[in-house]
Amino acid sequence: MISGPPPGVRVWLAAGATDMRRGFDGLARQVQEALGQDPFSGQLFVFRGRRGDLVKVLWWDGQGLVLYAKRLERGRFVWPQARDGAVSLTPAQLSMLLEGIDWRMPARTWRPEMAG
Repeated sequence: MISGPPPGVRVWLAAGATDMRRGFDGLARQVQEALGQDPFSGQLFVFRGRRGDLVKVLWWDGQGLVLYAKRLERGRFVWPQARDGAVSLTPAQLSMLLEGIDWRMPARTWRPEMAG
C-alpha cells in the first residue's frame, strides 16, 4: 500500500529550473547544497524542468526516498519568478500546482456573508 505524506507536511519549491535528468541522489544533493535543507526530514521538495511541463517531488517517507514525477500534456506548471532559493507552499497549494492550476492567487467561488 502506498501512503502519502502526513498532514501538515512542509512543501518547498526549488526556485529556478532543475536538470530533470537528476534522480534521487542528485535531487537530494540539491536539497542540501542549494536549499540548505535536510532531504531526509520528511518535507516535500518540488523541482521543475526548464520547459516547465515536468515536475519532480522528492520525499523521505521514513524508510526511503520517494520520487514522484508528473508531466503535463498541455500547459506549464506555475513557478515562482525567483532564480534561486525556495518558496514554501501549503499542501493545498501543491495539489493545485500538480493539477496545473495557478496556486498563487486562486479565485474563490463564494464569499462569506455576515452570520445571523
